[in-house]
Amino acid sequence: MPRPRRAVMSTLRRKGLSEAEGDHTYYIYFTLDGRKTVAKTKVSHSGKDISDPVLGMMARQCKLAGPKFYDLVDCPLSRESYEQILKDQGFA
Repeated sequence: MPRPRRAVMSTLRRKGLSEAEGDHTYYIYFTLDGRKTVAKTKVSHSGKDISDPVLGMMARQCKLAGPKFYDLVDCPLSRESYEQILKDQGFA
């Protein structure tokens, strides 16, 4: 189900992804102790909603399976839990 772009962007910031501006808005995850990880994604400046196919691409970029990414942006998945998933997969 598509998600509002602003809500997704806001949630990514709250979950520890830092924003970097360019032709797109890039989000890079930094661990709780400040180390940069390979988990990152980008959001286009166009459109009000982010479609399911794009959300799927964002999930892969953030190193999550689709349902876990929805949990991340819909808030059941905490920053600490996300970081633990990254650690378990060797990405943090």
